[in-house]
Amino acid sequence: MIYLGADHQGYNLKEKIKSYLNELGFIFEDMGAHGLDSQDDYPDFAKEVCEQILHDGLANFGILVCGTGIGMSISANKYKNIRAALCCSPEMARSAKEHNNANVLCLSKDADYEKTVKAFLESKFRGEERHVRRIKKISNS
Repeated sequence: MIYLGADHQGYNLKEKIKSYLNELGFIFEDMGAHGLDSQDDYPDFAKEVCEQILHDGLANFGILVCGTGIGMSISANKYKNIRAALCCSPEMARSAKEHNNANVLCLSKDADYEKTVKAFLESKFRGEERHVRRIKKISNS
């Protein structure tokens, strides 16, 4: 399952991503925002997505969008076993998944999203010893 979340700045891109995921045949759940509210806060949507991933299992993924993607990334990475990556290109998304086993993709509201989202969802963790070792170090800090 893919869980989507965005604040008011990321709302429009989240809606585009939903259409794109439908085109690609992915199953997803929109965790909010469900409308434009200039008073909403990105940590609330990061929390919804991350807690749902942790509840349903780490085989699930999240996509979070805010103005820059930075706030969502910082917020999501506060959750144990969540590895959120702010990606600006398909190469970054692919590397985040293959090397860091990222389970949340963070995007800015202006992201060129299609290739980046596709790269993230189609890439697999390589599981090489060096990557596993590094993830353990991140998890223990």
